[in-house]
Amino acid sequence: MSQMLALVILVLILFIGDLVAVRTKAWVPSVFVCAVLFLIGYWTFFPQDIVALAGVPSVVAVMMMYLLITNMGTLLSIKELKAQWKTIVIALSGILGIVALLFAVGTFIFGYETIVVAIPPLVGGVVSALIMSEGAKEAGLASLSVFAIVIYVMQGFAGYPITSIVLKKEGKKLLEQYRNGQLSSIDQTLAKEETAATATAPAQELKLFKHMPEKYNTDFFKLFRLAVVSYLAYLVSTLLASVVSVSPFVLCLLFGVIAKSIGFLETQALQKANGFGFAIMALMLFIFDGLKQATPSMMLEIIWPLVGTIGLALIGMYIFSFIAGKLLKVSKNMAFAVSLTALYGFPADYIITNEVIKSLTENEKEREMLTSHMLPPMLVGGFITVTIVSVVLAGIFVGLL
Repeated sequence: MSQMLALVILVLILFIGDLVAVRTKAWVPSVFVCAVLFLIGYWTFFPQDIVALAGVPSVVAVMMMYLLITNMGTLLSIKELKAQWKTIVIALSGILGIVALLFAVGTFIFGYETIVVAIPPLVGGVVSALIMSEGAKEAGLASLSVFAIVIYVMQGFAGYPITSIVLKKEGKKLLEQYRNGQLSSIDQTLAKEETAATATAPAQELKLFKHMPEKYNTDFFKLFRLAVVSYLAYLVSTLLASVVSVSPFVLCLLFGVIAKSIGFLETQALQKANGFGFAIMALMLFIFDGLKQATPSMMLEIIWPLVGTIGLALIGMYIFSFIAGKLLKVSKNMAFAVSLTALYGFPADYIITNEVIKSLTENEKEREMLTSHMLPPMLVGGFITVTIVSVVLAGIFVGLL
C-alpha cells in the first residue's frame, strides 16, 4: 500500500466518524465509530503498520501530544484549576470504585491474577497497559500479557457512548437553567470570564510581548512558544525523575496554564497557529493504531473476562462517583462523566465533550457557557486518572503478580 492511499483511507475513517456523530447528534461518538472501522480494517486488509505508513509514526504522535496538552492548558486559568478540586476527588473516587468492586467481586469470578492485570489498564493509558503486559509476560502469564493490551484497547467501547449519554443529559440541564436564568451568579460570572478570555485579542493576552507588533506573531512564533513550554515540562519531568515520577504530559497541562496566565501563550494557541486539526488527526490515528493488537482469535479467548471486568468497573465507578458527587454537591451525570474519563483520557474526553456541546445548541454564547462548565472538569479528570493515578497503580500492581 502506498503512503498516500494509506492516508486517504485513514482520513476517510475519521471523516465517517465525524459524519455519524453529526447525524446522530453525538449519541454515537466519532471515536467509537472510528474504533470499529479500524478494528474491521485490521481484521481484513490493513497493513499492520498502516498508521506509520501514512506518515504518523509514534514520534510524530508524541510530539503532537506535547503540543496539544500544552495547548489544552491555555483553556484553564489558575483560579479555575484550583476550583477543580472537586473534580479531582470525584475522579479518585471513581478509581477507588473500580479497585473495590473488582477485588471484592471480580477475584471470585475471574481470578486474582486477572484482576491485578486488568485494573491499571482500565484506569489508564498505554503506559500502564504496557507495564502490566510486560509484568505478566515475565511472570509467565502469556494470555494475561495480551489481556492487558486488549483491555486498554477495548475499554473505550464502553466509555465513549456512556459518556456521550450522561454529558448530553448534563448539557440539557445546564441549558435549561441558563435559558431560565437559574444558574448561580458565580456560574454566570465564570461563563462571562471564559467568553471574555476567548474574545480577548492576542496582543492583550500576550503580556510578555505587549510591545511587539502583531505582524511578528506569526504561526511559527506561536508554535515556537508552545514547543518551548512543552520542552520545559519535559525538562522538569526528567529532573524530578530521581525524586518522584511525574508524567511530562501532566506538567504540560500545568505549564500551559501558567504560560497563559503570565502572558507567554495566548488562549488556544495551536488553533491560532492553524495546527490544531492536523495535531488531533495525528494523535487520533496513533490511538487507533493500538487496535492492531486485537486479533479475532484473541478477542474470542478473552471476551468473557474483558466484558466482565469492564462491566464491574463501570458499576463500581458509578456507585463511588455518585456518592462523591452527592457529598460535594456535583450532579450525578457530571460526576459519572468525570469518572468515565479513566476509560480513555485525552484526547477522547475533549472530542466527546465538544461533540456533545455542538449537538445541543447552535447559539455561540450557549456553547461557550457549556464549554466553561463541562470541558474543564472533563480535561482535569482525564489527566488525573489516565496520566497520574494509572501509572502509580501499575507500578504497585505489577509487584503483586
